[in-house]
Amino acid sequence: MPFIPHSQEDKKTMLASIGVKNIEELFDEIPATLKEMDINILPEQISEQELVRLMTQRQPSSNDLCFIGAGAYSHYIPAAVWELTRRGEFYTAYTPYQAEASQGGLQVIYEFQTAIAELMAMEASNASLYDGATALAEAIFMAVRVHRSKKTQIIIPGNIHPKYLEVIKTALKYQNIQLNNISYEKNTGKIDLNSYKQALSSNTAAVVIAQPNFFGSIEDTDQLVNLAHDNNSLVIAQVNPIAMSLIQPPGLWGNNGADISCGEGQPLGIPLAMGGPYFGFMCTKMKHIRQMPGRIVGKTKDNKGTNCYTLTLQTREQHIRRAKATSNICTNQGLMVTAATIFMTLLGTKGMLNIAKQSHANALTLQQELCSIPNTRLVFDAPFFNEFVLEFNSKTNILDALQDFNIQGGFDLSNTHIDFPNNTILICATEQNISTDITRYQQAITSILQRETA
Repeated sequence: MPFIPHSQEDKKTMLASIGVKNIEELFDEIPATLKEMDINILPEQISEQELVRLMTQRQPSSNDLCFIGAGAYSHYIPAAVWELTRRGEFYTAYTPYQAEASQGGLQVIYEFQTAIAELMAMEASNASLYDGATALAEAIFMAVRVHRSKKTQIIIPGNIHPKYLEVIKTALKYQNIQLNNISYEKNTGKIDLNSYKQALSSNTAAVVIAQPNFFGSIEDTDQLVNLAHDNNSLVIAQVNPIAMSLIQPPGLWGNNGADISCGEGQPLGIPLAMGGPYFGFMCTKMKHIRQMPGRIVGKTKDNKGTNCYTLTLQTREQHIRRAKATSNICTNQGLMVTAATIFMTLLGTKGMLNIAKQSHANALTLQQELCSIPNTRLVFDAPFFNEFVLEFNSKTNILDALQDFNIQGGFDLSNTHIDFPNNTILICATEQNISTDITRYQQAITSILQRETA
């Protein structure tokens, strides 16, 4: 309800009209004992996030802890994000083929493009893509188009998301594009520099660099980018958007920055929901903008000088480009983009940075606590953002055992990588995994491992 202030004269007039002397007489049904209650007994105010957590903890069936990352992350989403996103004008709006008919929707997309381009330190962004995996596949197609299909080889490191690699292979199956898979360093999880240098050739259209990579390690991007550009190859950055608030964004990598950046937008206000719906994002340099798939919303002024928005570029096959379209994937996940735009706007630069800092700090604490437990080994010795890999020397299936403690402990890498033994687990922490959660995880692991030696 709106707050409407009243002057003292207003209050006197209203009380007189109902025959009441004062406010105390108006509320005389309230017991005197309540009126005299000491306000100091009330607890200190808490944040919305703390209140939601408190209410969740009071419901035993919702007392699970999640330490799984692997491309989908549990960040706190302010209540206002989806309260606004569910408004009818956003929730039911369809693709704005006629730009003048949906100025509000177009402005949201424009604001998204502005925010994501600033976050990536890139010059231009499109109006989103289907998801992070297909965004990377689209980035590869785009890189080959930039070279007018004269270069057809793409360097893919072994430390990118395995599911993304499956999507790429499917998308490229009937295209004249070759993937050159290179290895990663066994002690750091980062791209093996010697393999990288050897893979670069006159036919290399682009190299893909994940930052952080799938194992959580942070790559030395400057050297990798400069080597690629010296070879006249493009650089495709596949990144975590929250991490880009804290570590160097793609547009600032090396001497000239990455040429294309893409990734999964789920961390930006989209809840974990059994795989989706999520959305992909893509940014590029202005000189490559006409090769970028999807649509771009621009801002201009009408003949009266009023700000207005329009589809500046639309290269989808169902529009004017038809067979010459840059992409056949038509879904741009506009509703998810609306939520992400509100999320980034509400938090702002400082809020996004705080989330990234808290996530890193919690992950660092968790890593230290778990590494102090016997029969636990840190697999990769490298800087990381909010994910790291541990190997547990145990005959027990650690993740199954953690279920008994209502803990989702991480992602078992032995399911996707044959070179990892059982109980090699990718573990993630975000700003939501506070100190009590970390202690609970550490105590659960200790209990599981001690049972074997008892």
